[in-house]
Amino acid sequence: MGYDRHWFSFMFGLFLSCAVNVLLAQNLPYKAVNLGNWLVAEGWMQEPSLFDGIINKDLLDGTQVQLKSTKFNKYLASEGGGGADVVANRDSASGWETFKLWRVSDSSFNLRVFNKKFVGLENHGGGNKIVAVSDSPSTPETFEIARDHNDPFRIRIKASNGKFLQVQSETSVTADYEGTNWDEKDPSVFRMNIVPDTTLQGEYQLTNGYGPDRAPQVMRDHWSTYITEDDFRFMSENGLNAVRIPVGWWIAKDPNPPKPFVGGSLAALDNAFIWAQNHGMKVIIDLHAAEGSQNGNDHSASRDGYTEWGESYIPNTVQVIEFLAERYGNRPNLGGIELMNEPVGVNLESLKKYYEEAYEAVRKHNPSAYVIMSNPLDADSKVLLSFVKAFDRVVIDVHYYNLFSDMFNNMSVQQNIDYIRKERASDLSGVSSSNALSFVGEWTGAWSIQGATKEDYQKYVQAQLDVYSSATFGWAYWAYKCKFNQWSLKWMIQNNYIKL
Repeated sequence: MGYDRHWFSFMFGLFLSCAVNVLLAQNLPYKAVNLGNWLVAEGWMQEPSLFDGIINKDLLDGTQVQLKSTKFNKYLASEGGGGADVVANRDSASGWETFKLWRVSDSSFNLRVFNKKFVGLENHGGGNKIVAVSDSPSTPETFEIARDHNDPFRIRIKASNGKFLQVQSETSVTADYEGTNWDEKDPSVFRMNIVPDTTLQGEYQLTNGYGPDRAPQVMRDHWSTYITEDDFRFMSENGLNAVRIPVGWWIAKDPNPPKPFVGGSLAALDNAFIWAQNHGMKVIIDLHAAEGSQNGNDHSASRDGYTEWGESYIPNTVQVIEFLAERYGNRPNLGGIELMNEPVGVNLESLKKYYEEAYEAVRKHNPSAYVIMSNPLDADSKVLLSFVKAFDRVVIDVHYYNLFSDMFNNMSVQQNIDYIRKERASDLSGVSSSNALSFVGEWTGAWSIQGATKEDYQKYVQAQLDVYSSATFGWAYWAYKCKFNQWSLKWMIQNNYIKL
């Protein structure tokens, strides 16, 4: 009996030791931070702006412009939203009178209309009438925008035939003008209005804005300086045990991704794994930008704000996940792989199909890595609960901001805090289930309150820490660095707004 008792004690101690080691190895729940604007650019976050050196930096991909004839005082319009002639008979501008730019060079552009057709010369360039009928742009759909040196919003537009657009009448816009006149009464002069709050500043705009000669150096300099090993040391010393790193789909095509994207982000991600390992941290890889754009936002590297991602993009997106799983799946400090960030406006069944195939792609390379599925932003937070029952070691990611909705605009400090402690807590408790962990993958100290005191911020942040710490997978603050102080966890820590 004595031998048995000692053997039992030894085995029980070994079991406890193994269990503790497993928990320690996982570091759950994670206290993480998002390394936003590092490997996927977000222009709003950084000062001085990476975009400052771009020629015609106000005319980037996706910029929405409206064009008024100065002679006739009428707006150009794609009749029917596209698929017919371009006319000049509108007194005011809305959807059909708005054109999205696709940047070809510093001064050359394609113009995409409401129903996604492109403006061009009729008959594939064989005529001089301006129409909006092409599904994809080529030379006849490419225009040079010449800006007046004295007034950059007074422009003339040169077509691929070498001649300028002019308004002949309200129903006739042609490319057959050869003069050089900038007079307001000239039929080839237009007033360009850039629609406010429509400018995109993502990776596509940045790399295409600089172009293939300058973009590689700009991006390499950014990647090597924006986040360094010193940042991982700082994070680790201040209570963080993981990072969530947004990446773009083009990382799987490194070192020669499709233009305008630039190779080199893969080496930066490799470094992140090494630095994280050196400082006892886990790395969560987050596919923040899927090919085709899963939400139309600039942080998905959308070219022009349309959400194109759908069934036809599933194979390519799965390939990206498989690439990441194969490369990093056996790293001891892989915290998880997030299959897609913030899908909005995508078909739910297509999203589930993708999640299932991408999950299997991860499992081919690692049977136990956490697979994170982002809840669609435009759906109830419980929409994936029944779906994830078919999988093992999955995580549902929800993002909580007391922003981006009118309901928060008039809330007081205390109402914001009460909302966190009641509504957010209730919502989060519904996300966890018997086989899926919950993850607050993004939250921040910023809110809609103007003139809040330091104490107000401290209470607001503490309320979020209290509630989000119940997420079984953990939380990740957005972001580590930002020019706006309360969005920057580093600043919040350094200035004693937050204690982890």
